[in-house]
Amino acid sequence: MRLMFVTIVMVLMALTGTIQAEEPWNLAVDANLTLTQNAYSDNWVGGEAGALSWTFNSNSLAEKQLAAWIHTKNTLKLMFGQTHNQDVETKDWAKPVKSTDLIDFESVFRFTLESFVDPFAAARIETQFLDQSDPEKDRYVNPIKITESFGVARVLIKEEKREWTVRLGGGLRQFIDRDALNADTGERETMTSSDYGATFDSEFKTPLAGERISFSSKLTVYKAFYYSEKDELKGEVDEDYWKAPDVNWENIFTAGITNYLMVNLYIQLLYDKEIDKAGRFKQTLSLGLTYKFI
Repeated sequence: MRLMFVTIVMVLMALTGTIQAEEPWNLAVDANLTLTQNAYSDNWVGGEAGALSWTFNSNSLAEKQLAAWIHTKNTLKLMFGQTHNQDVETKDWAKPVKSTDLIDFESVFRFTLESFVDPFAAARIETQFLDQSDPEKDRYVNPIKITESFGVARVLIKEEKREWTVRLGGGLRQFIDRDALNADTGERETMTSSDYGATFDSEFKTPLAGERISFSSKLTVYKAFYYSEKDELKGEVDEDYWKAPDVNWENIFTAGITNYLMVNLYIQLLYDKEIDKAGRFKQTLSLGLTYKFI
């Protein structure tokens, strides 16, 4: 499946490489950095200790109508942050702890055939900069989830600042866990698994209160019909957990106070029964410097 998608992309690039579309690339890179720091002298009374917390966020977009019959949209979301704490007694600084970590890249080709729905092909890679789940070894850019999907898409709203697109189709997911410790052999190896099923995506963005506030929302629902490791789970309590739909709902509010100062609120709701039978919630509120490169 992965090879098929790469082949399709190469063919599309070859077919459109000689076509000079009048519409230019829509490029945007929005990055911001937030920092919180406090420090105390050695003779400070009260039991407080120093702390340093920082977070980097970046959202990038590159889209274009390559030809009359094909549109491409590429998005890259990067997040990373750490918190450094000082021991109250010794004043030594502890090892930094991650506060947020995300690498999310998606490329979508939509065939604009001027019909009720448009066929699409998409690929998405989700991972993180630093994997600290193993106390004995830090692993970089791990684990990796690759989702390849195809089906039909429809643009429900298309305006200059407001857009809403939905996609429905089939998908194949591949999971890669590098340098994982095998509990049976005691050796490290690359663990892989895969599944296929149905996927639904909804992407919405709109300005609020004029141009100073923007809101974007992305909902992804994936229902697996087959899992490569299902035989290994037979007889276990969680043998059917992989059949439950996975939900990822991300919401971002961004308010520009000035050209270089912004407030960013990120809210994420996750449900994956294989990880936890209850839903998971993540919220990040930051005030810091921002810069639009393009």
